[in-house]
Amino acid sequence: MTNEELLAHVDHTILKPDTTWEQIKELCDDAISFKTASVCVPPCYVGRIHETYGNKINICTVIGFPLGYAVTEAKVCETGHAVEEGAREIDMVINICDVKNGRWDAVEAEIKAVKEACRGNILKVIIETCYLTEDEKVRLCGIVTDAGADYIKTSTGFGTAGATHEDIKLFKEHIGPLVKIKAAGGITDLEDMERYLADGCDRIGTSRAVGIIKKQSER
Repeated sequence: MTNEELLAHVDHTILKPDTTWEQIKELCDDAISFKTASVCVPPCYVGRIHETYGNKINICTVIGFPLGYAVTEAKVCETGHAVEEGAREIDMVINICDVKNGRWDAVEAEIKAVKEACRGNILKVIIETCYLTEDEKVRLCGIVTDAGADYIKTSTGFGTAGATHEDIKLFKEHIGPLVKIKAAGGITDLEDMERYLADGCDRIGTSRAVGIIKKQSER
């Protein structure tokens, strides 16, 4: 796989709480130069990125991030605002408390509500695998499918662990045919990114891919 082919699957990401506009601009400039799938950024920067770059860049942002236990109404409001400001992809965190309490109908209803607020734009559902049992992961594959989401995503990168190849293989067995997979969290090198794509991922969430390739070019 060429670097260009790999980067076409990368959501070029920065989600640190102290992220500055200068860092956002560097992220966006690199995303345009290297043709990444999107930039994944804090919601507070969506409007400013859209005003600055227009349609040159595909903006992804996060909802209910990173803990997921905001009320559904807040997530729906966040999503609607992000779409109005120019986001075309939404990565939402499920309510893990609801999962642990067995409130599966509430989890599905929330995903459906956020998907409606996306207004036809892409919805990726972060299930935060590090906190889940295998049975819960399997159940959520079905719920994400039934709720009409576009992707199931492993992790926020802020939990106790990130993506694993075992989880991607589990997803592949249990999601519906229209649901794609995004791996994120702890993916540190190009070889591992290629492995995730070979496992069946369509997207990789990482802050490292572009930097690695830039260093290769400098050499």
